Amino acid sequence: MRPLLVFFLLATTAFPFADDYFPPPDSKGGWRTLTDAAKIRKTAGMDTAKLDQAFDYAQQTAQHGGLLVVRRGHLVYERYYGRGNREALPELASCGKAFTSLAVGIMLREKAAMFPNGLDQKVYTPKYLPAEAFPLDDPRKADITLGQLLSMSAGLRGTNPVYVKGVRQTWQHPTEDNGPYSTTDGFALKQTLWCAPGDCYSYSTAMSHIPAIIVRMITGMEMEDYMRLRLTGPMGFGTWGYAMYRPKLKGGIDANGRMFHTPGGGSIAVRSTDVLRFAYLMLHNGKWNKEQVVPSDFAKMCGRMSPYNPHYSHSFNFNVNEDGHVANVPRDAYWKGGAGGYAIYVVPSLDMVVYKMGGTESQYDPALTRLPVNYTHDGSRANWKAGDPKVIGDATSKTLQMVVAAVAE
Repeated sequence: MRPLLVFFLLATTAFPFADDYFPPPDSKGGWRTLTDAAKIRKTAGMDTAKLDQAFDYAQQTAQHGGLLVVRRGHLVYERYYGRGNREALPELASCGKAFTSLAVGIMLREKAAMFPNGLDQKVYTPKYLPAEAFPLDDPRKADITLGQLLSMSAGLRGTNPVYVKGVRQTWQHPTEDNGPYSTTDGFALKQTLWCAPGDCYSYSTAMSHIPAIIVRMITGMEMEDYMRLRLTGPMGFGTWGYAMYRPKLKGGIDANGRMFHTPGGGSIAVRSTDVLRFAYLMLHNGKWNKEQVVPSDFAKMCGRMSPYNPHYSHSFNFNVNEDGHVANVPRDAYWKGGAGGYAIYVVPSLDMVVYKMGGTESQYDPALTRLPVNYTHDGSRANWKAGDPKVIGDATSKTLQMVVAAVAE
C-alpha cells in the first residue's frame, strides 16, 4: 500500500472523527486542552516539537500573532508573540470575507423564496441592490450571479494577476484594492467590468462587499447584526465586532468616522479561540452541536473547486487545494488568508483546524473597533522588520505544510 494512502487511512479511519464534541463558550470553560507532549501525541497524534518549529517560522512572517491548532477536538497548541493574545481583537483584514460567505449561505436558506435560482440568481436588480447601483454602467452587469460574486468570477475589476480559463494574465488598470475604501457601497457598486461575468477570476475586495449589501437588503439588518443572531451567537463567540472606525476614509462614514455599513470585504475582529470555532464549524460542514448553522451543502462547497469559478482554486472566498497546488498538504484542505499574515485553515481528512494569527501594529489599534481589550502588551516587536522574503516565501502555504508535517502517525 502506498505511504500516502496509509497516511490518509490512519487520519480518517483509525480514530473517530470528533463530531460529538463542540466547545462551550470561553466564559464557560472553552476548548478542551492538552498541554503534555506525550498526551498530545497519544490523543491528538501531533508532534509538539514540530509545532514549535512552525511557530518559530510564523514569527518571521508577521509583526504580531500566534499559532493555534485543534486536532480531534482538542486544542493542542496555542502560542503567541508580540501583541498576539487570546483576548486581542485585531482587524483580520480579508479573513472577514469568509465570514461574509457564511452569512450569505445562511440567508439563502432562510430567505429561499427571495432566491428562486439560488446561487444562480442574477442580483444586479433593485430587489437586491440599492438605488445607487442604477442605472447600470455596463449592461453586462445584469448577468452577474450571486455565486460569481462569492467566487470572484463576476468580472468586476480587481487586482492582478487575472486568471482566464486557468491561464494567468496581467491586465492594465487594476482596481485600488485597498481594504476599507473597497468596502463602501459607492466604491463597490461602481466598479467596472474587465471581462464578462463568469469569464475570469480576479481578487476583488469590492466584489466581496456586494454580497454584504445583498444580506442587508434582504434581511433588513446590517450583516454584523445578522451574523450575531444566526452565526456567532449559536457558536458562543465572546466579544467581537468590525473595525468600523475609519476617520481618514473618504466617503462611507458618518460624522464620528464610523462606516455606515458592515464591510463585507474584511475588517472583522475576533478573538483567536473564536476564530478556531469558525474553522471548526466548517470542519463539521456547518453544524454546531445539534444545530445546522450553515447549510451543509453550502459549507461543503466552500472547501471545493467552485463551478462558478473554473479559472482558479478559489471557492466562496476560500482558497482550496483540490488541485494539489500546495504540496504535502491533503487535497481537501482549504483556507482564508488576510493581509498582515493571518490565515484560517480547515483540513477535514486530518480532523484539524489551524489559525495563524498575524497582524501589524496598526491592526491591533483598539480605536479601529472601540471594543474593550482585556490584556496588556509589553511593547515587544514594535520595531519588528520582516525576515528575508526568500526564506519566508509563501507564508500561508508553508505554515500549513509545517503543521501538517507535525502529524505524528
